[in-house]
Amino acid sequence: MDDDFDTPWKEVVMHHFPEFMAFYFPVAHAAIDWSRPHDFLDQEFAALTRDAELGKRLLDKLVRVHTLAGGEQWVLVHLEVQGRHDADFAERIFVYNYRVYDRYRRPVASLALLTDASKRWRPCAFSYRLFGCEMRIDFPIVKLQDYAGRVDELLTLDNPFALVTVAHLLTQKTKGDAHRRHVAKWRLTKLLYERDWDRQRIINLYRVIDWIMALPPEWDARLRHGILYLERRKTMPYMSSIERIGMEIGMKKGEELGRRIGWERGLQEGRREAMEEVLALLLSQRFGELDESVRELLAAATVERLGEWIKRSPGAGSLWEVFAEK
Repeated sequence: MDDDFDTPWKEVVMHHFPEFMAFYFPVAHAAIDWSRPHDFLDQEFAALTRDAELGKRLLDKLVRVHTLAGGEQWVLVHLEVQGRHDADFAERIFVYNYRVYDRYRRPVASLALLTDASKRWRPCAFSYRLFGCEMRIDFPIVKLQDYAGRVDELLTLDNPFALVTVAHLLTQKTKGDAHRRHVAKWRLTKLLYERDWDRQRIINLYRVIDWIMALPPEWDARLRHGILYLERRKTMPYMSSIERIGMEIGMKKGEELGRRIGWERGLQEGRREAMEEVLALLLSQRFGELDESVRELLAAATVERLGEWIKRSPGAGSLWEVFAEK
């Protein structure tokens, strides 16, 4: 399977930017006034960089923040998360930095998180000299590989990016080995359930881990069964089937159907099929193998009815209680 690191990084950085800065760039984090709002300038940044050679990276972000210097002082954080070796990476940082400064005339800090598997590649500066004139930029970098020997320590930390870092490292380490990845992913999943975090944070973090640590279908099914067991045993339905499993199944089914019948209709059908599959999984776990009449009932149900049955199923004592008309 091809590992997808792009989408989950975008999502987790947007949802937890202060914690991202605190974990990877603590000096910059300490200088920012987090009591004031920060703004992601995605459209503006895209306009500044659309004609540049972007290379293969995970994400770039431009964020407006306020400093602790007081007054109305605001500055810009230019963030790059780079996924593989790129000989032109430092030059791109230089180009983006001066384009942003030229547009806003405000101080710009370029920060780079390097997530590639190499331990040696560490671009942190770009410069040139001509006729006594020198242009130069030095920028802070963080290398995920530097955390490779600290996995057990990271698993004890409260910052969610400690777990994201572990998920990324273990995904690289277990590439091509579904069994080892399943074991590692199950370990992280159980740790999430043990954290005293709010429900939405756990959902956000699991979605990232789930997306990064992709498993073949048969191994993923085993993991889903384990998650449902945890939810019943601990009565902690943080990652409800419709939010976690349904999201994944629905997106995959929607993409498949969208190629054949159109994207809007495909996404709708994918959502319905995902809910049907999730409910069948929930019911079979609770009440045993489903007979053909139950499966036909699920196949004929609307999205609304499936959603109602999914909500009832955790507390129902029998199939009749799930399907009974209220």
